Amino acid sequence: MTKLKVDAALGVPLLTDMLRVRRMEEKCAELYGASKIRGFLHLYIGEEACASGVLRAVGPDDNVVATYREHGHALLRGVPMTAIMAEMFGKVSGCARGRGGSMHLFDASRRFYGGTAIVGSGLPLAVGLGLADAMTGRAAVTVCFFGDGAVAEGAFHESMNLAALWQLPVLFVCENNLYAMGTALARHQSQTDLTVKAAAYNMPAMSVDGMDALAVHTATVEALSGIREEGGPAFLELRTYRFRAHSMFDPDLYRDKAEIEAWKQLDPIVALAGRLSRAGLLDEAGYAALEAAAEAEVADAVAFAEASEWEPVDELLVDVVGGAR
Repeated sequence: MTKLKVDAALGVPLLTDMLRVRRMEEKCAELYGASKIRGFLHLYIGEEACASGVLRAVGPDDNVVATYREHGHALLRGVPMTAIMAEMFGKVSGCARGRGGSMHLFDASRRFYGGTAIVGSGLPLAVGLGLADAMTGRAAVTVCFFGDGAVAEGAFHESMNLAALWQLPVLFVCENNLYAMGTALARHQSQTDLTVKAAAYNMPAMSVDGMDALAVHTATVEALSGIREEGGPAFLELRTYRFRAHSMFDPDLYRDKAEIEAWKQLDPIVALAGRLSRAGLLDEAGYAALEAAAEAEVADAVAFAEASEWEPVDELLVDVVGGAR
């Protein structure tokens, strides 16, 4: 496939996005090891081109629904890193008051509707948001991220069918990292070309190199334009790979180490930085400045989370059914 021409106006922001996500998650892994972050932690390292490419094309009035591997989606949707890190710590200043943690980041003010922990659970939510917008005449698209494991769920097929049947403005974005937890795609899907499944529901479908942020962005712009101009849903399969295990609890015994190393050679950050450098659009000093800014933002977020308060005990039942109001 011919590489798209890169320019600084788009390439540098995409690279900045990916660096912010990567450095934040690397720090989260460190903090998890220090028991500052507890519970489950699913890292997005290696997949950053997907969130960056898609969300640079999404408008502020659009809706975004993500999975439990959603830290990058939340950050690039505009949720402050301080609020994300505080949520990871379980502090009241977190985006969900510390009650959601890593898998349930949420910010309705930015139309970011999770962070959903159950595989495939975001798909019906996206259809509901799309239906609400269609019924009220609100001009918006709902972008729904999910992994290849969700394709095995009934909710995937029900959601795709209804979105197509009712011609709802939903962009289904499958981040296909080749493994549903520890199960390889070919072991849980008889048809591994996921665009075929989408085409069966009579919607436009495209497969994209998910390690190339520019390619992802270009495909997303095209898909969103089609939805806005012609109506109905669309499907993008982003072929990507996570460099880390499924979660911090996962010993990662199901993948060959040579496979992991081969995919690391396709690191989306290194690839885009190299393209910008070869095009004369980013020098070493410029890249170092981007790195420094990302690291400073992470340091500020950690300091904010450390200094934040725990939720007062007498407020723990606020918003709980049967609890305080």
